[in-house]
Amino acid sequence: MSLDIGDATIGIAVSDLLGLTAQGVETIRRTELSADLDRLNALVQEYEVAAFVAGLPKHMNGDEGERCEIVRAFMADAAQRFPTLEIHYWDERLSTVAASRALIEGDVSRKKRRKVIDKMAAVYILQGFLDRQQHLK
Repeated sequence: MSLDIGDATIGIAVSDLLGLTAQGVETIRRTELSADLDRLNALVQEYEVAAFVAGLPKHMNGDEGERCEIVRAFMADAAQRFPTLEIHYWDERLSTVAASRALIEGDVSRKKRRKVIDKMAAVYILQGFLDRQQHLK
């Protein structure tokens, strides 16, 4: 399961059983940490998740800034809540840009794009991770 963690939302995507393709699941509207983790728990159970892949929003030069610290802090809380799940980080530079371009090319309205952009970014994060895992085999 991949997570595109933002201040207001968390985009969620999961892989197929073979770990080949990523599909968007939903966008969690963030309220408070416990509620966010409760919803994540429901999705972990529903999709039988074995690992998290968190998008790490690095700067274009590869440095980690404040946004990366926020993601790592959230994932530290997730690690406490889900101690048996592996946690991976994936460089997500330009994932939101790529998702936005794909939605624009698909002629999705601006209003609808806002609703699904984080979920689509999570798909790009997970697909990149899955492709890399396949390449390493």
